[in-house]
Amino acid sequence: MTQDTDGQRFAFISITTLFFAWGFITVTIDPLIASLKAIFALSYAEVMLTQFAFFLAYGVVSLPAAALVRRLGYARSIVVALGIMIAGCLIVPIATHFETFAIVLVALFVIAGGITVLQVAANPLAAALGPAARSHFRLTLSQAFNSLGTALAPYIMSSVVLVGGIFAAGEGKAVTAAQRAESLRHIDLAFIVMAALIALLAVFIFVVRARLAGAAPLLASGEDSSVALAFRSRWALLGAAGIFLYVGAEVSIGSTLTNFLHQEDVFDVSFERAGKLVSLYWLGAMVGRFAGSALLTRVRATTLLSAAAAVAALLCLTVRLTPGAFAGVAALSIGLMNSIMFPVIFTLTLERSTASRAGTSGLLVMAIVGGAFLPRLVGVIADAAGLRTAYVVPMLAYACISAFAIAAARVSPAARPATAGFAH
Repeated sequence: MTQDTDGQRFAFISITTLFFAWGFITVTIDPLIASLKAIFALSYAEVMLTQFAFFLAYGVVSLPAAALVRRLGYARSIVVALGIMIAGCLIVPIATHFETFAIVLVALFVIAGGITVLQVAANPLAAALGPAARSHFRLTLSQAFNSLGTALAPYIMSSVVLVGGIFAAGEGKAVTAAQRAESLRHIDLAFIVMAALIALLAVFIFVVRARLAGAAPLLASGEDSSVALAFRSRWALLGAAGIFLYVGAEVSIGSTLTNFLHQEDVFDVSFERAGKLVSLYWLGAMVGRFAGSALLTRVRATTLLSAAAAVAALLCLTVRLTPGAFAGVAALSIGLMNSIMFPVIFTLTLERSTASRAGTSGLLVMAIVGGAFLPRLVGVIADAAGLRTAYVVPMLAYACISAFAIAAARVSPAARPATAGFAH
């Protein structure tokens, strides 16, 4: 084993810790939504502003994030991103002190801004740290650890923010100011602990930044990393649409699952129990990504993606039409189908885009803004016609993703000159 290979392996392991961290933080919002809805007496459409604020950051920050990574390099950009995330976590106690939902939205936007920079840097880096032929495998494996974070987050967060306080009062009973204050303090605690853990991760990355910089592939000097050029690539646009729909569908389901499973005609369990069960949704994604990383060494990525998206669409239809607990099982099972979608859409697009990898990556990360818009639409439909009917939105999104995969199977990866993309 060469020293270069050792360096790339260390860098890959280090970067994978970031995937875990941002996965954990992103999914803490799912039980937080149920908590905020109860604390501030919000409708579904109103409480979905949490996801709107969080994922809007991807649309706003992705362009400057791509320029930042280009200017500072991977390691320093990652440290800056972690610092931004810490600042966002520390805004949350200010929001709860003033009992202001709008400040919570600001905090979530700031946290997501930091995560956006991480995504722009880490996704193409994980794909590039090794042989190009195994890029699907590496990114899917990193995403599996991202899913480990998403699987743990709902269980841990629900144990903190969906117990005591207003949730001890019982549904239909008057909530006292003391109970409301207690629930707000629980939210404080969760984000202060997250800030401390992110700070430890930032220290680690700062200490090993030289090793990361040495192992990271360099952006070729002749490459134009402008996201604007990615808008001229048909496949960059199609891939961005795929990411937009996938993230929107995944987030819409995860955001409403606590309330959905809590309903009498589904599982009829407490909010805390329902919130913990959401971990199964994200656990399915984790298991699927570990299995998918192995399957992708034997099965064409386009075939696996088209099949997974088609099954996810059928499961959404099952939730819409099937009464009782079976609908809850179907909703939780969608997580398994989600597992390989993001990394495969991402790498299929990088392969076929005629724009630079950095520019294409920036556009794809910007497309994560789908997590802002589709949940908002789902919230409006849920208020008007119920949560089951709202599953029509992710169902249509998954159908489109399956069509994207079928189309990608008919097109060969784009030929790139030696100076384009990453220099290996």
